[in-house]
Amino acid sequence: MKKAKKTTVANPLFISRPKSFRVGGDIRPHGRDLSRYVRWPRYVRIQRQKKVLLQRLKVPPSINQFKRTLDKNQASELFKLLVKYQPETKDAKQNRLEDAAKATAAGEATPTSPPPPTLKYGLKHVTTLIEQKKAKLVVIPHDVDPIELVLWVPALCRKMGIPFAIVKGKSRLGTLTHKKTCSAICLTTVNKEDENKLSTLSENFKAQFNDNVERKWGGGLMGLKTQAKLDKRAKIIAAENAKKAAAKL
Repeated sequence: MKKAKKTTVANPLFISRPKSFRVGGDIRPHGRDLSRYVRWPRYVRIQRQKKVLLQRLKVPPSINQFKRTLDKNQASELFKLLVKYQPETKDAKQNRLEDAAKATAAGEATPTSPPPPTLKYGLKHVTTLIEQKKAKLVVIPHDVDPIELVLWVPALCRKMGIPFAIVKGKSRLGTLTHKKTCSAICLTTVNKEDENKLSTLSENFKAQFNDNVERKWGGGLMGLKTQAKLDKRAKIIAAENAKKAAAKL
């Protein structure tokens, strides 16, 4: 009598995934960059296509001005000032209100003092402060999407004579305001010890952004293949013109 073979049932929790040792399988060729063959996520492809499009297309001056941002040293000085005037968090506000409610319930006198100077954020709020000439310094990120939301803010600041600056990263402004991102922030008042620093930054930004209006178009940069093709065509045309000039002599 032949013994019956034991049948092993595959465990669904541990799926067998045998390796493929063929070309293009699990073993990659050493020393080759295969990143161009990777199927990147959709949002990564869109980011890269947008970057290439902005390089290829002609960008009007009103949009091209957002490429001119503060350098690292200027931005660090600005953010050192802005960090001091962050608005209070939700937890801090809740604790403050609870302490005030406990003091009122106990019959104690609650101190009523004017609120400390803080950052003002939000596009509508900042716009109102600019129109009322209450803003002392306006900061705009360079990567607001769509850019049309803040496209007119530099022109409004120039008209009202309020210094503004363009910095890299809407998420950096978001961290200042305890949000994910922020489209614009401004300072209305500062403490006495920071008035000199604010005036110095305002003068620098006025000279750099308010008085220096962007008038050049951006973009129009072709890819490497197109540039090589155009250079080759220009050399051929130059050689033909040289032959014609030699023939006339």
